[in-house]
Amino acid sequence: MPENKKQATQCDPLPEDFGSLEEFWSFWDSHSTADYEDQMEDMDVDIDIHSSKVYCAVAKDLLAQLRTRARQEGVSTETLINLWLQEKAAAVA
Repeated sequence: MPENKKQATQCDPLPEDFGSLEEFWSFWDSHSTADYEDQMEDMDVDIDIHSSKVYCAVAKDLLAQLRTRARQEGVSTETLINLWLQEKAAAVA
C-alpha cells in the first residue's frame, strides 16, 4: 500500500538580498512560494476592503507588454498604468 507522505523537494536557497527588483521577479517567476513556506512567518495585517478602484478589461497581449515594462521600471503594473493615465489626462486637460 503506497504511503501518502509529502516528499521533500530540493529547492534553491532563498537569497538574503535580491539586489534589484529584476532579480526578485526573476527568482519568483521560476520558483514557487510553496517550497519556502517553512521559512515564512505569520503576519497580522489590516486590509481595507472598501476600495475606490474601478477595474477595466485589458487585452492579454497588451497586458503582457505592460507587465514587462512595469518590471523594467521597477513598479507594479497597476502603478505603471495609473501613472500613464495621469500623464495622458494631464496632457489633454
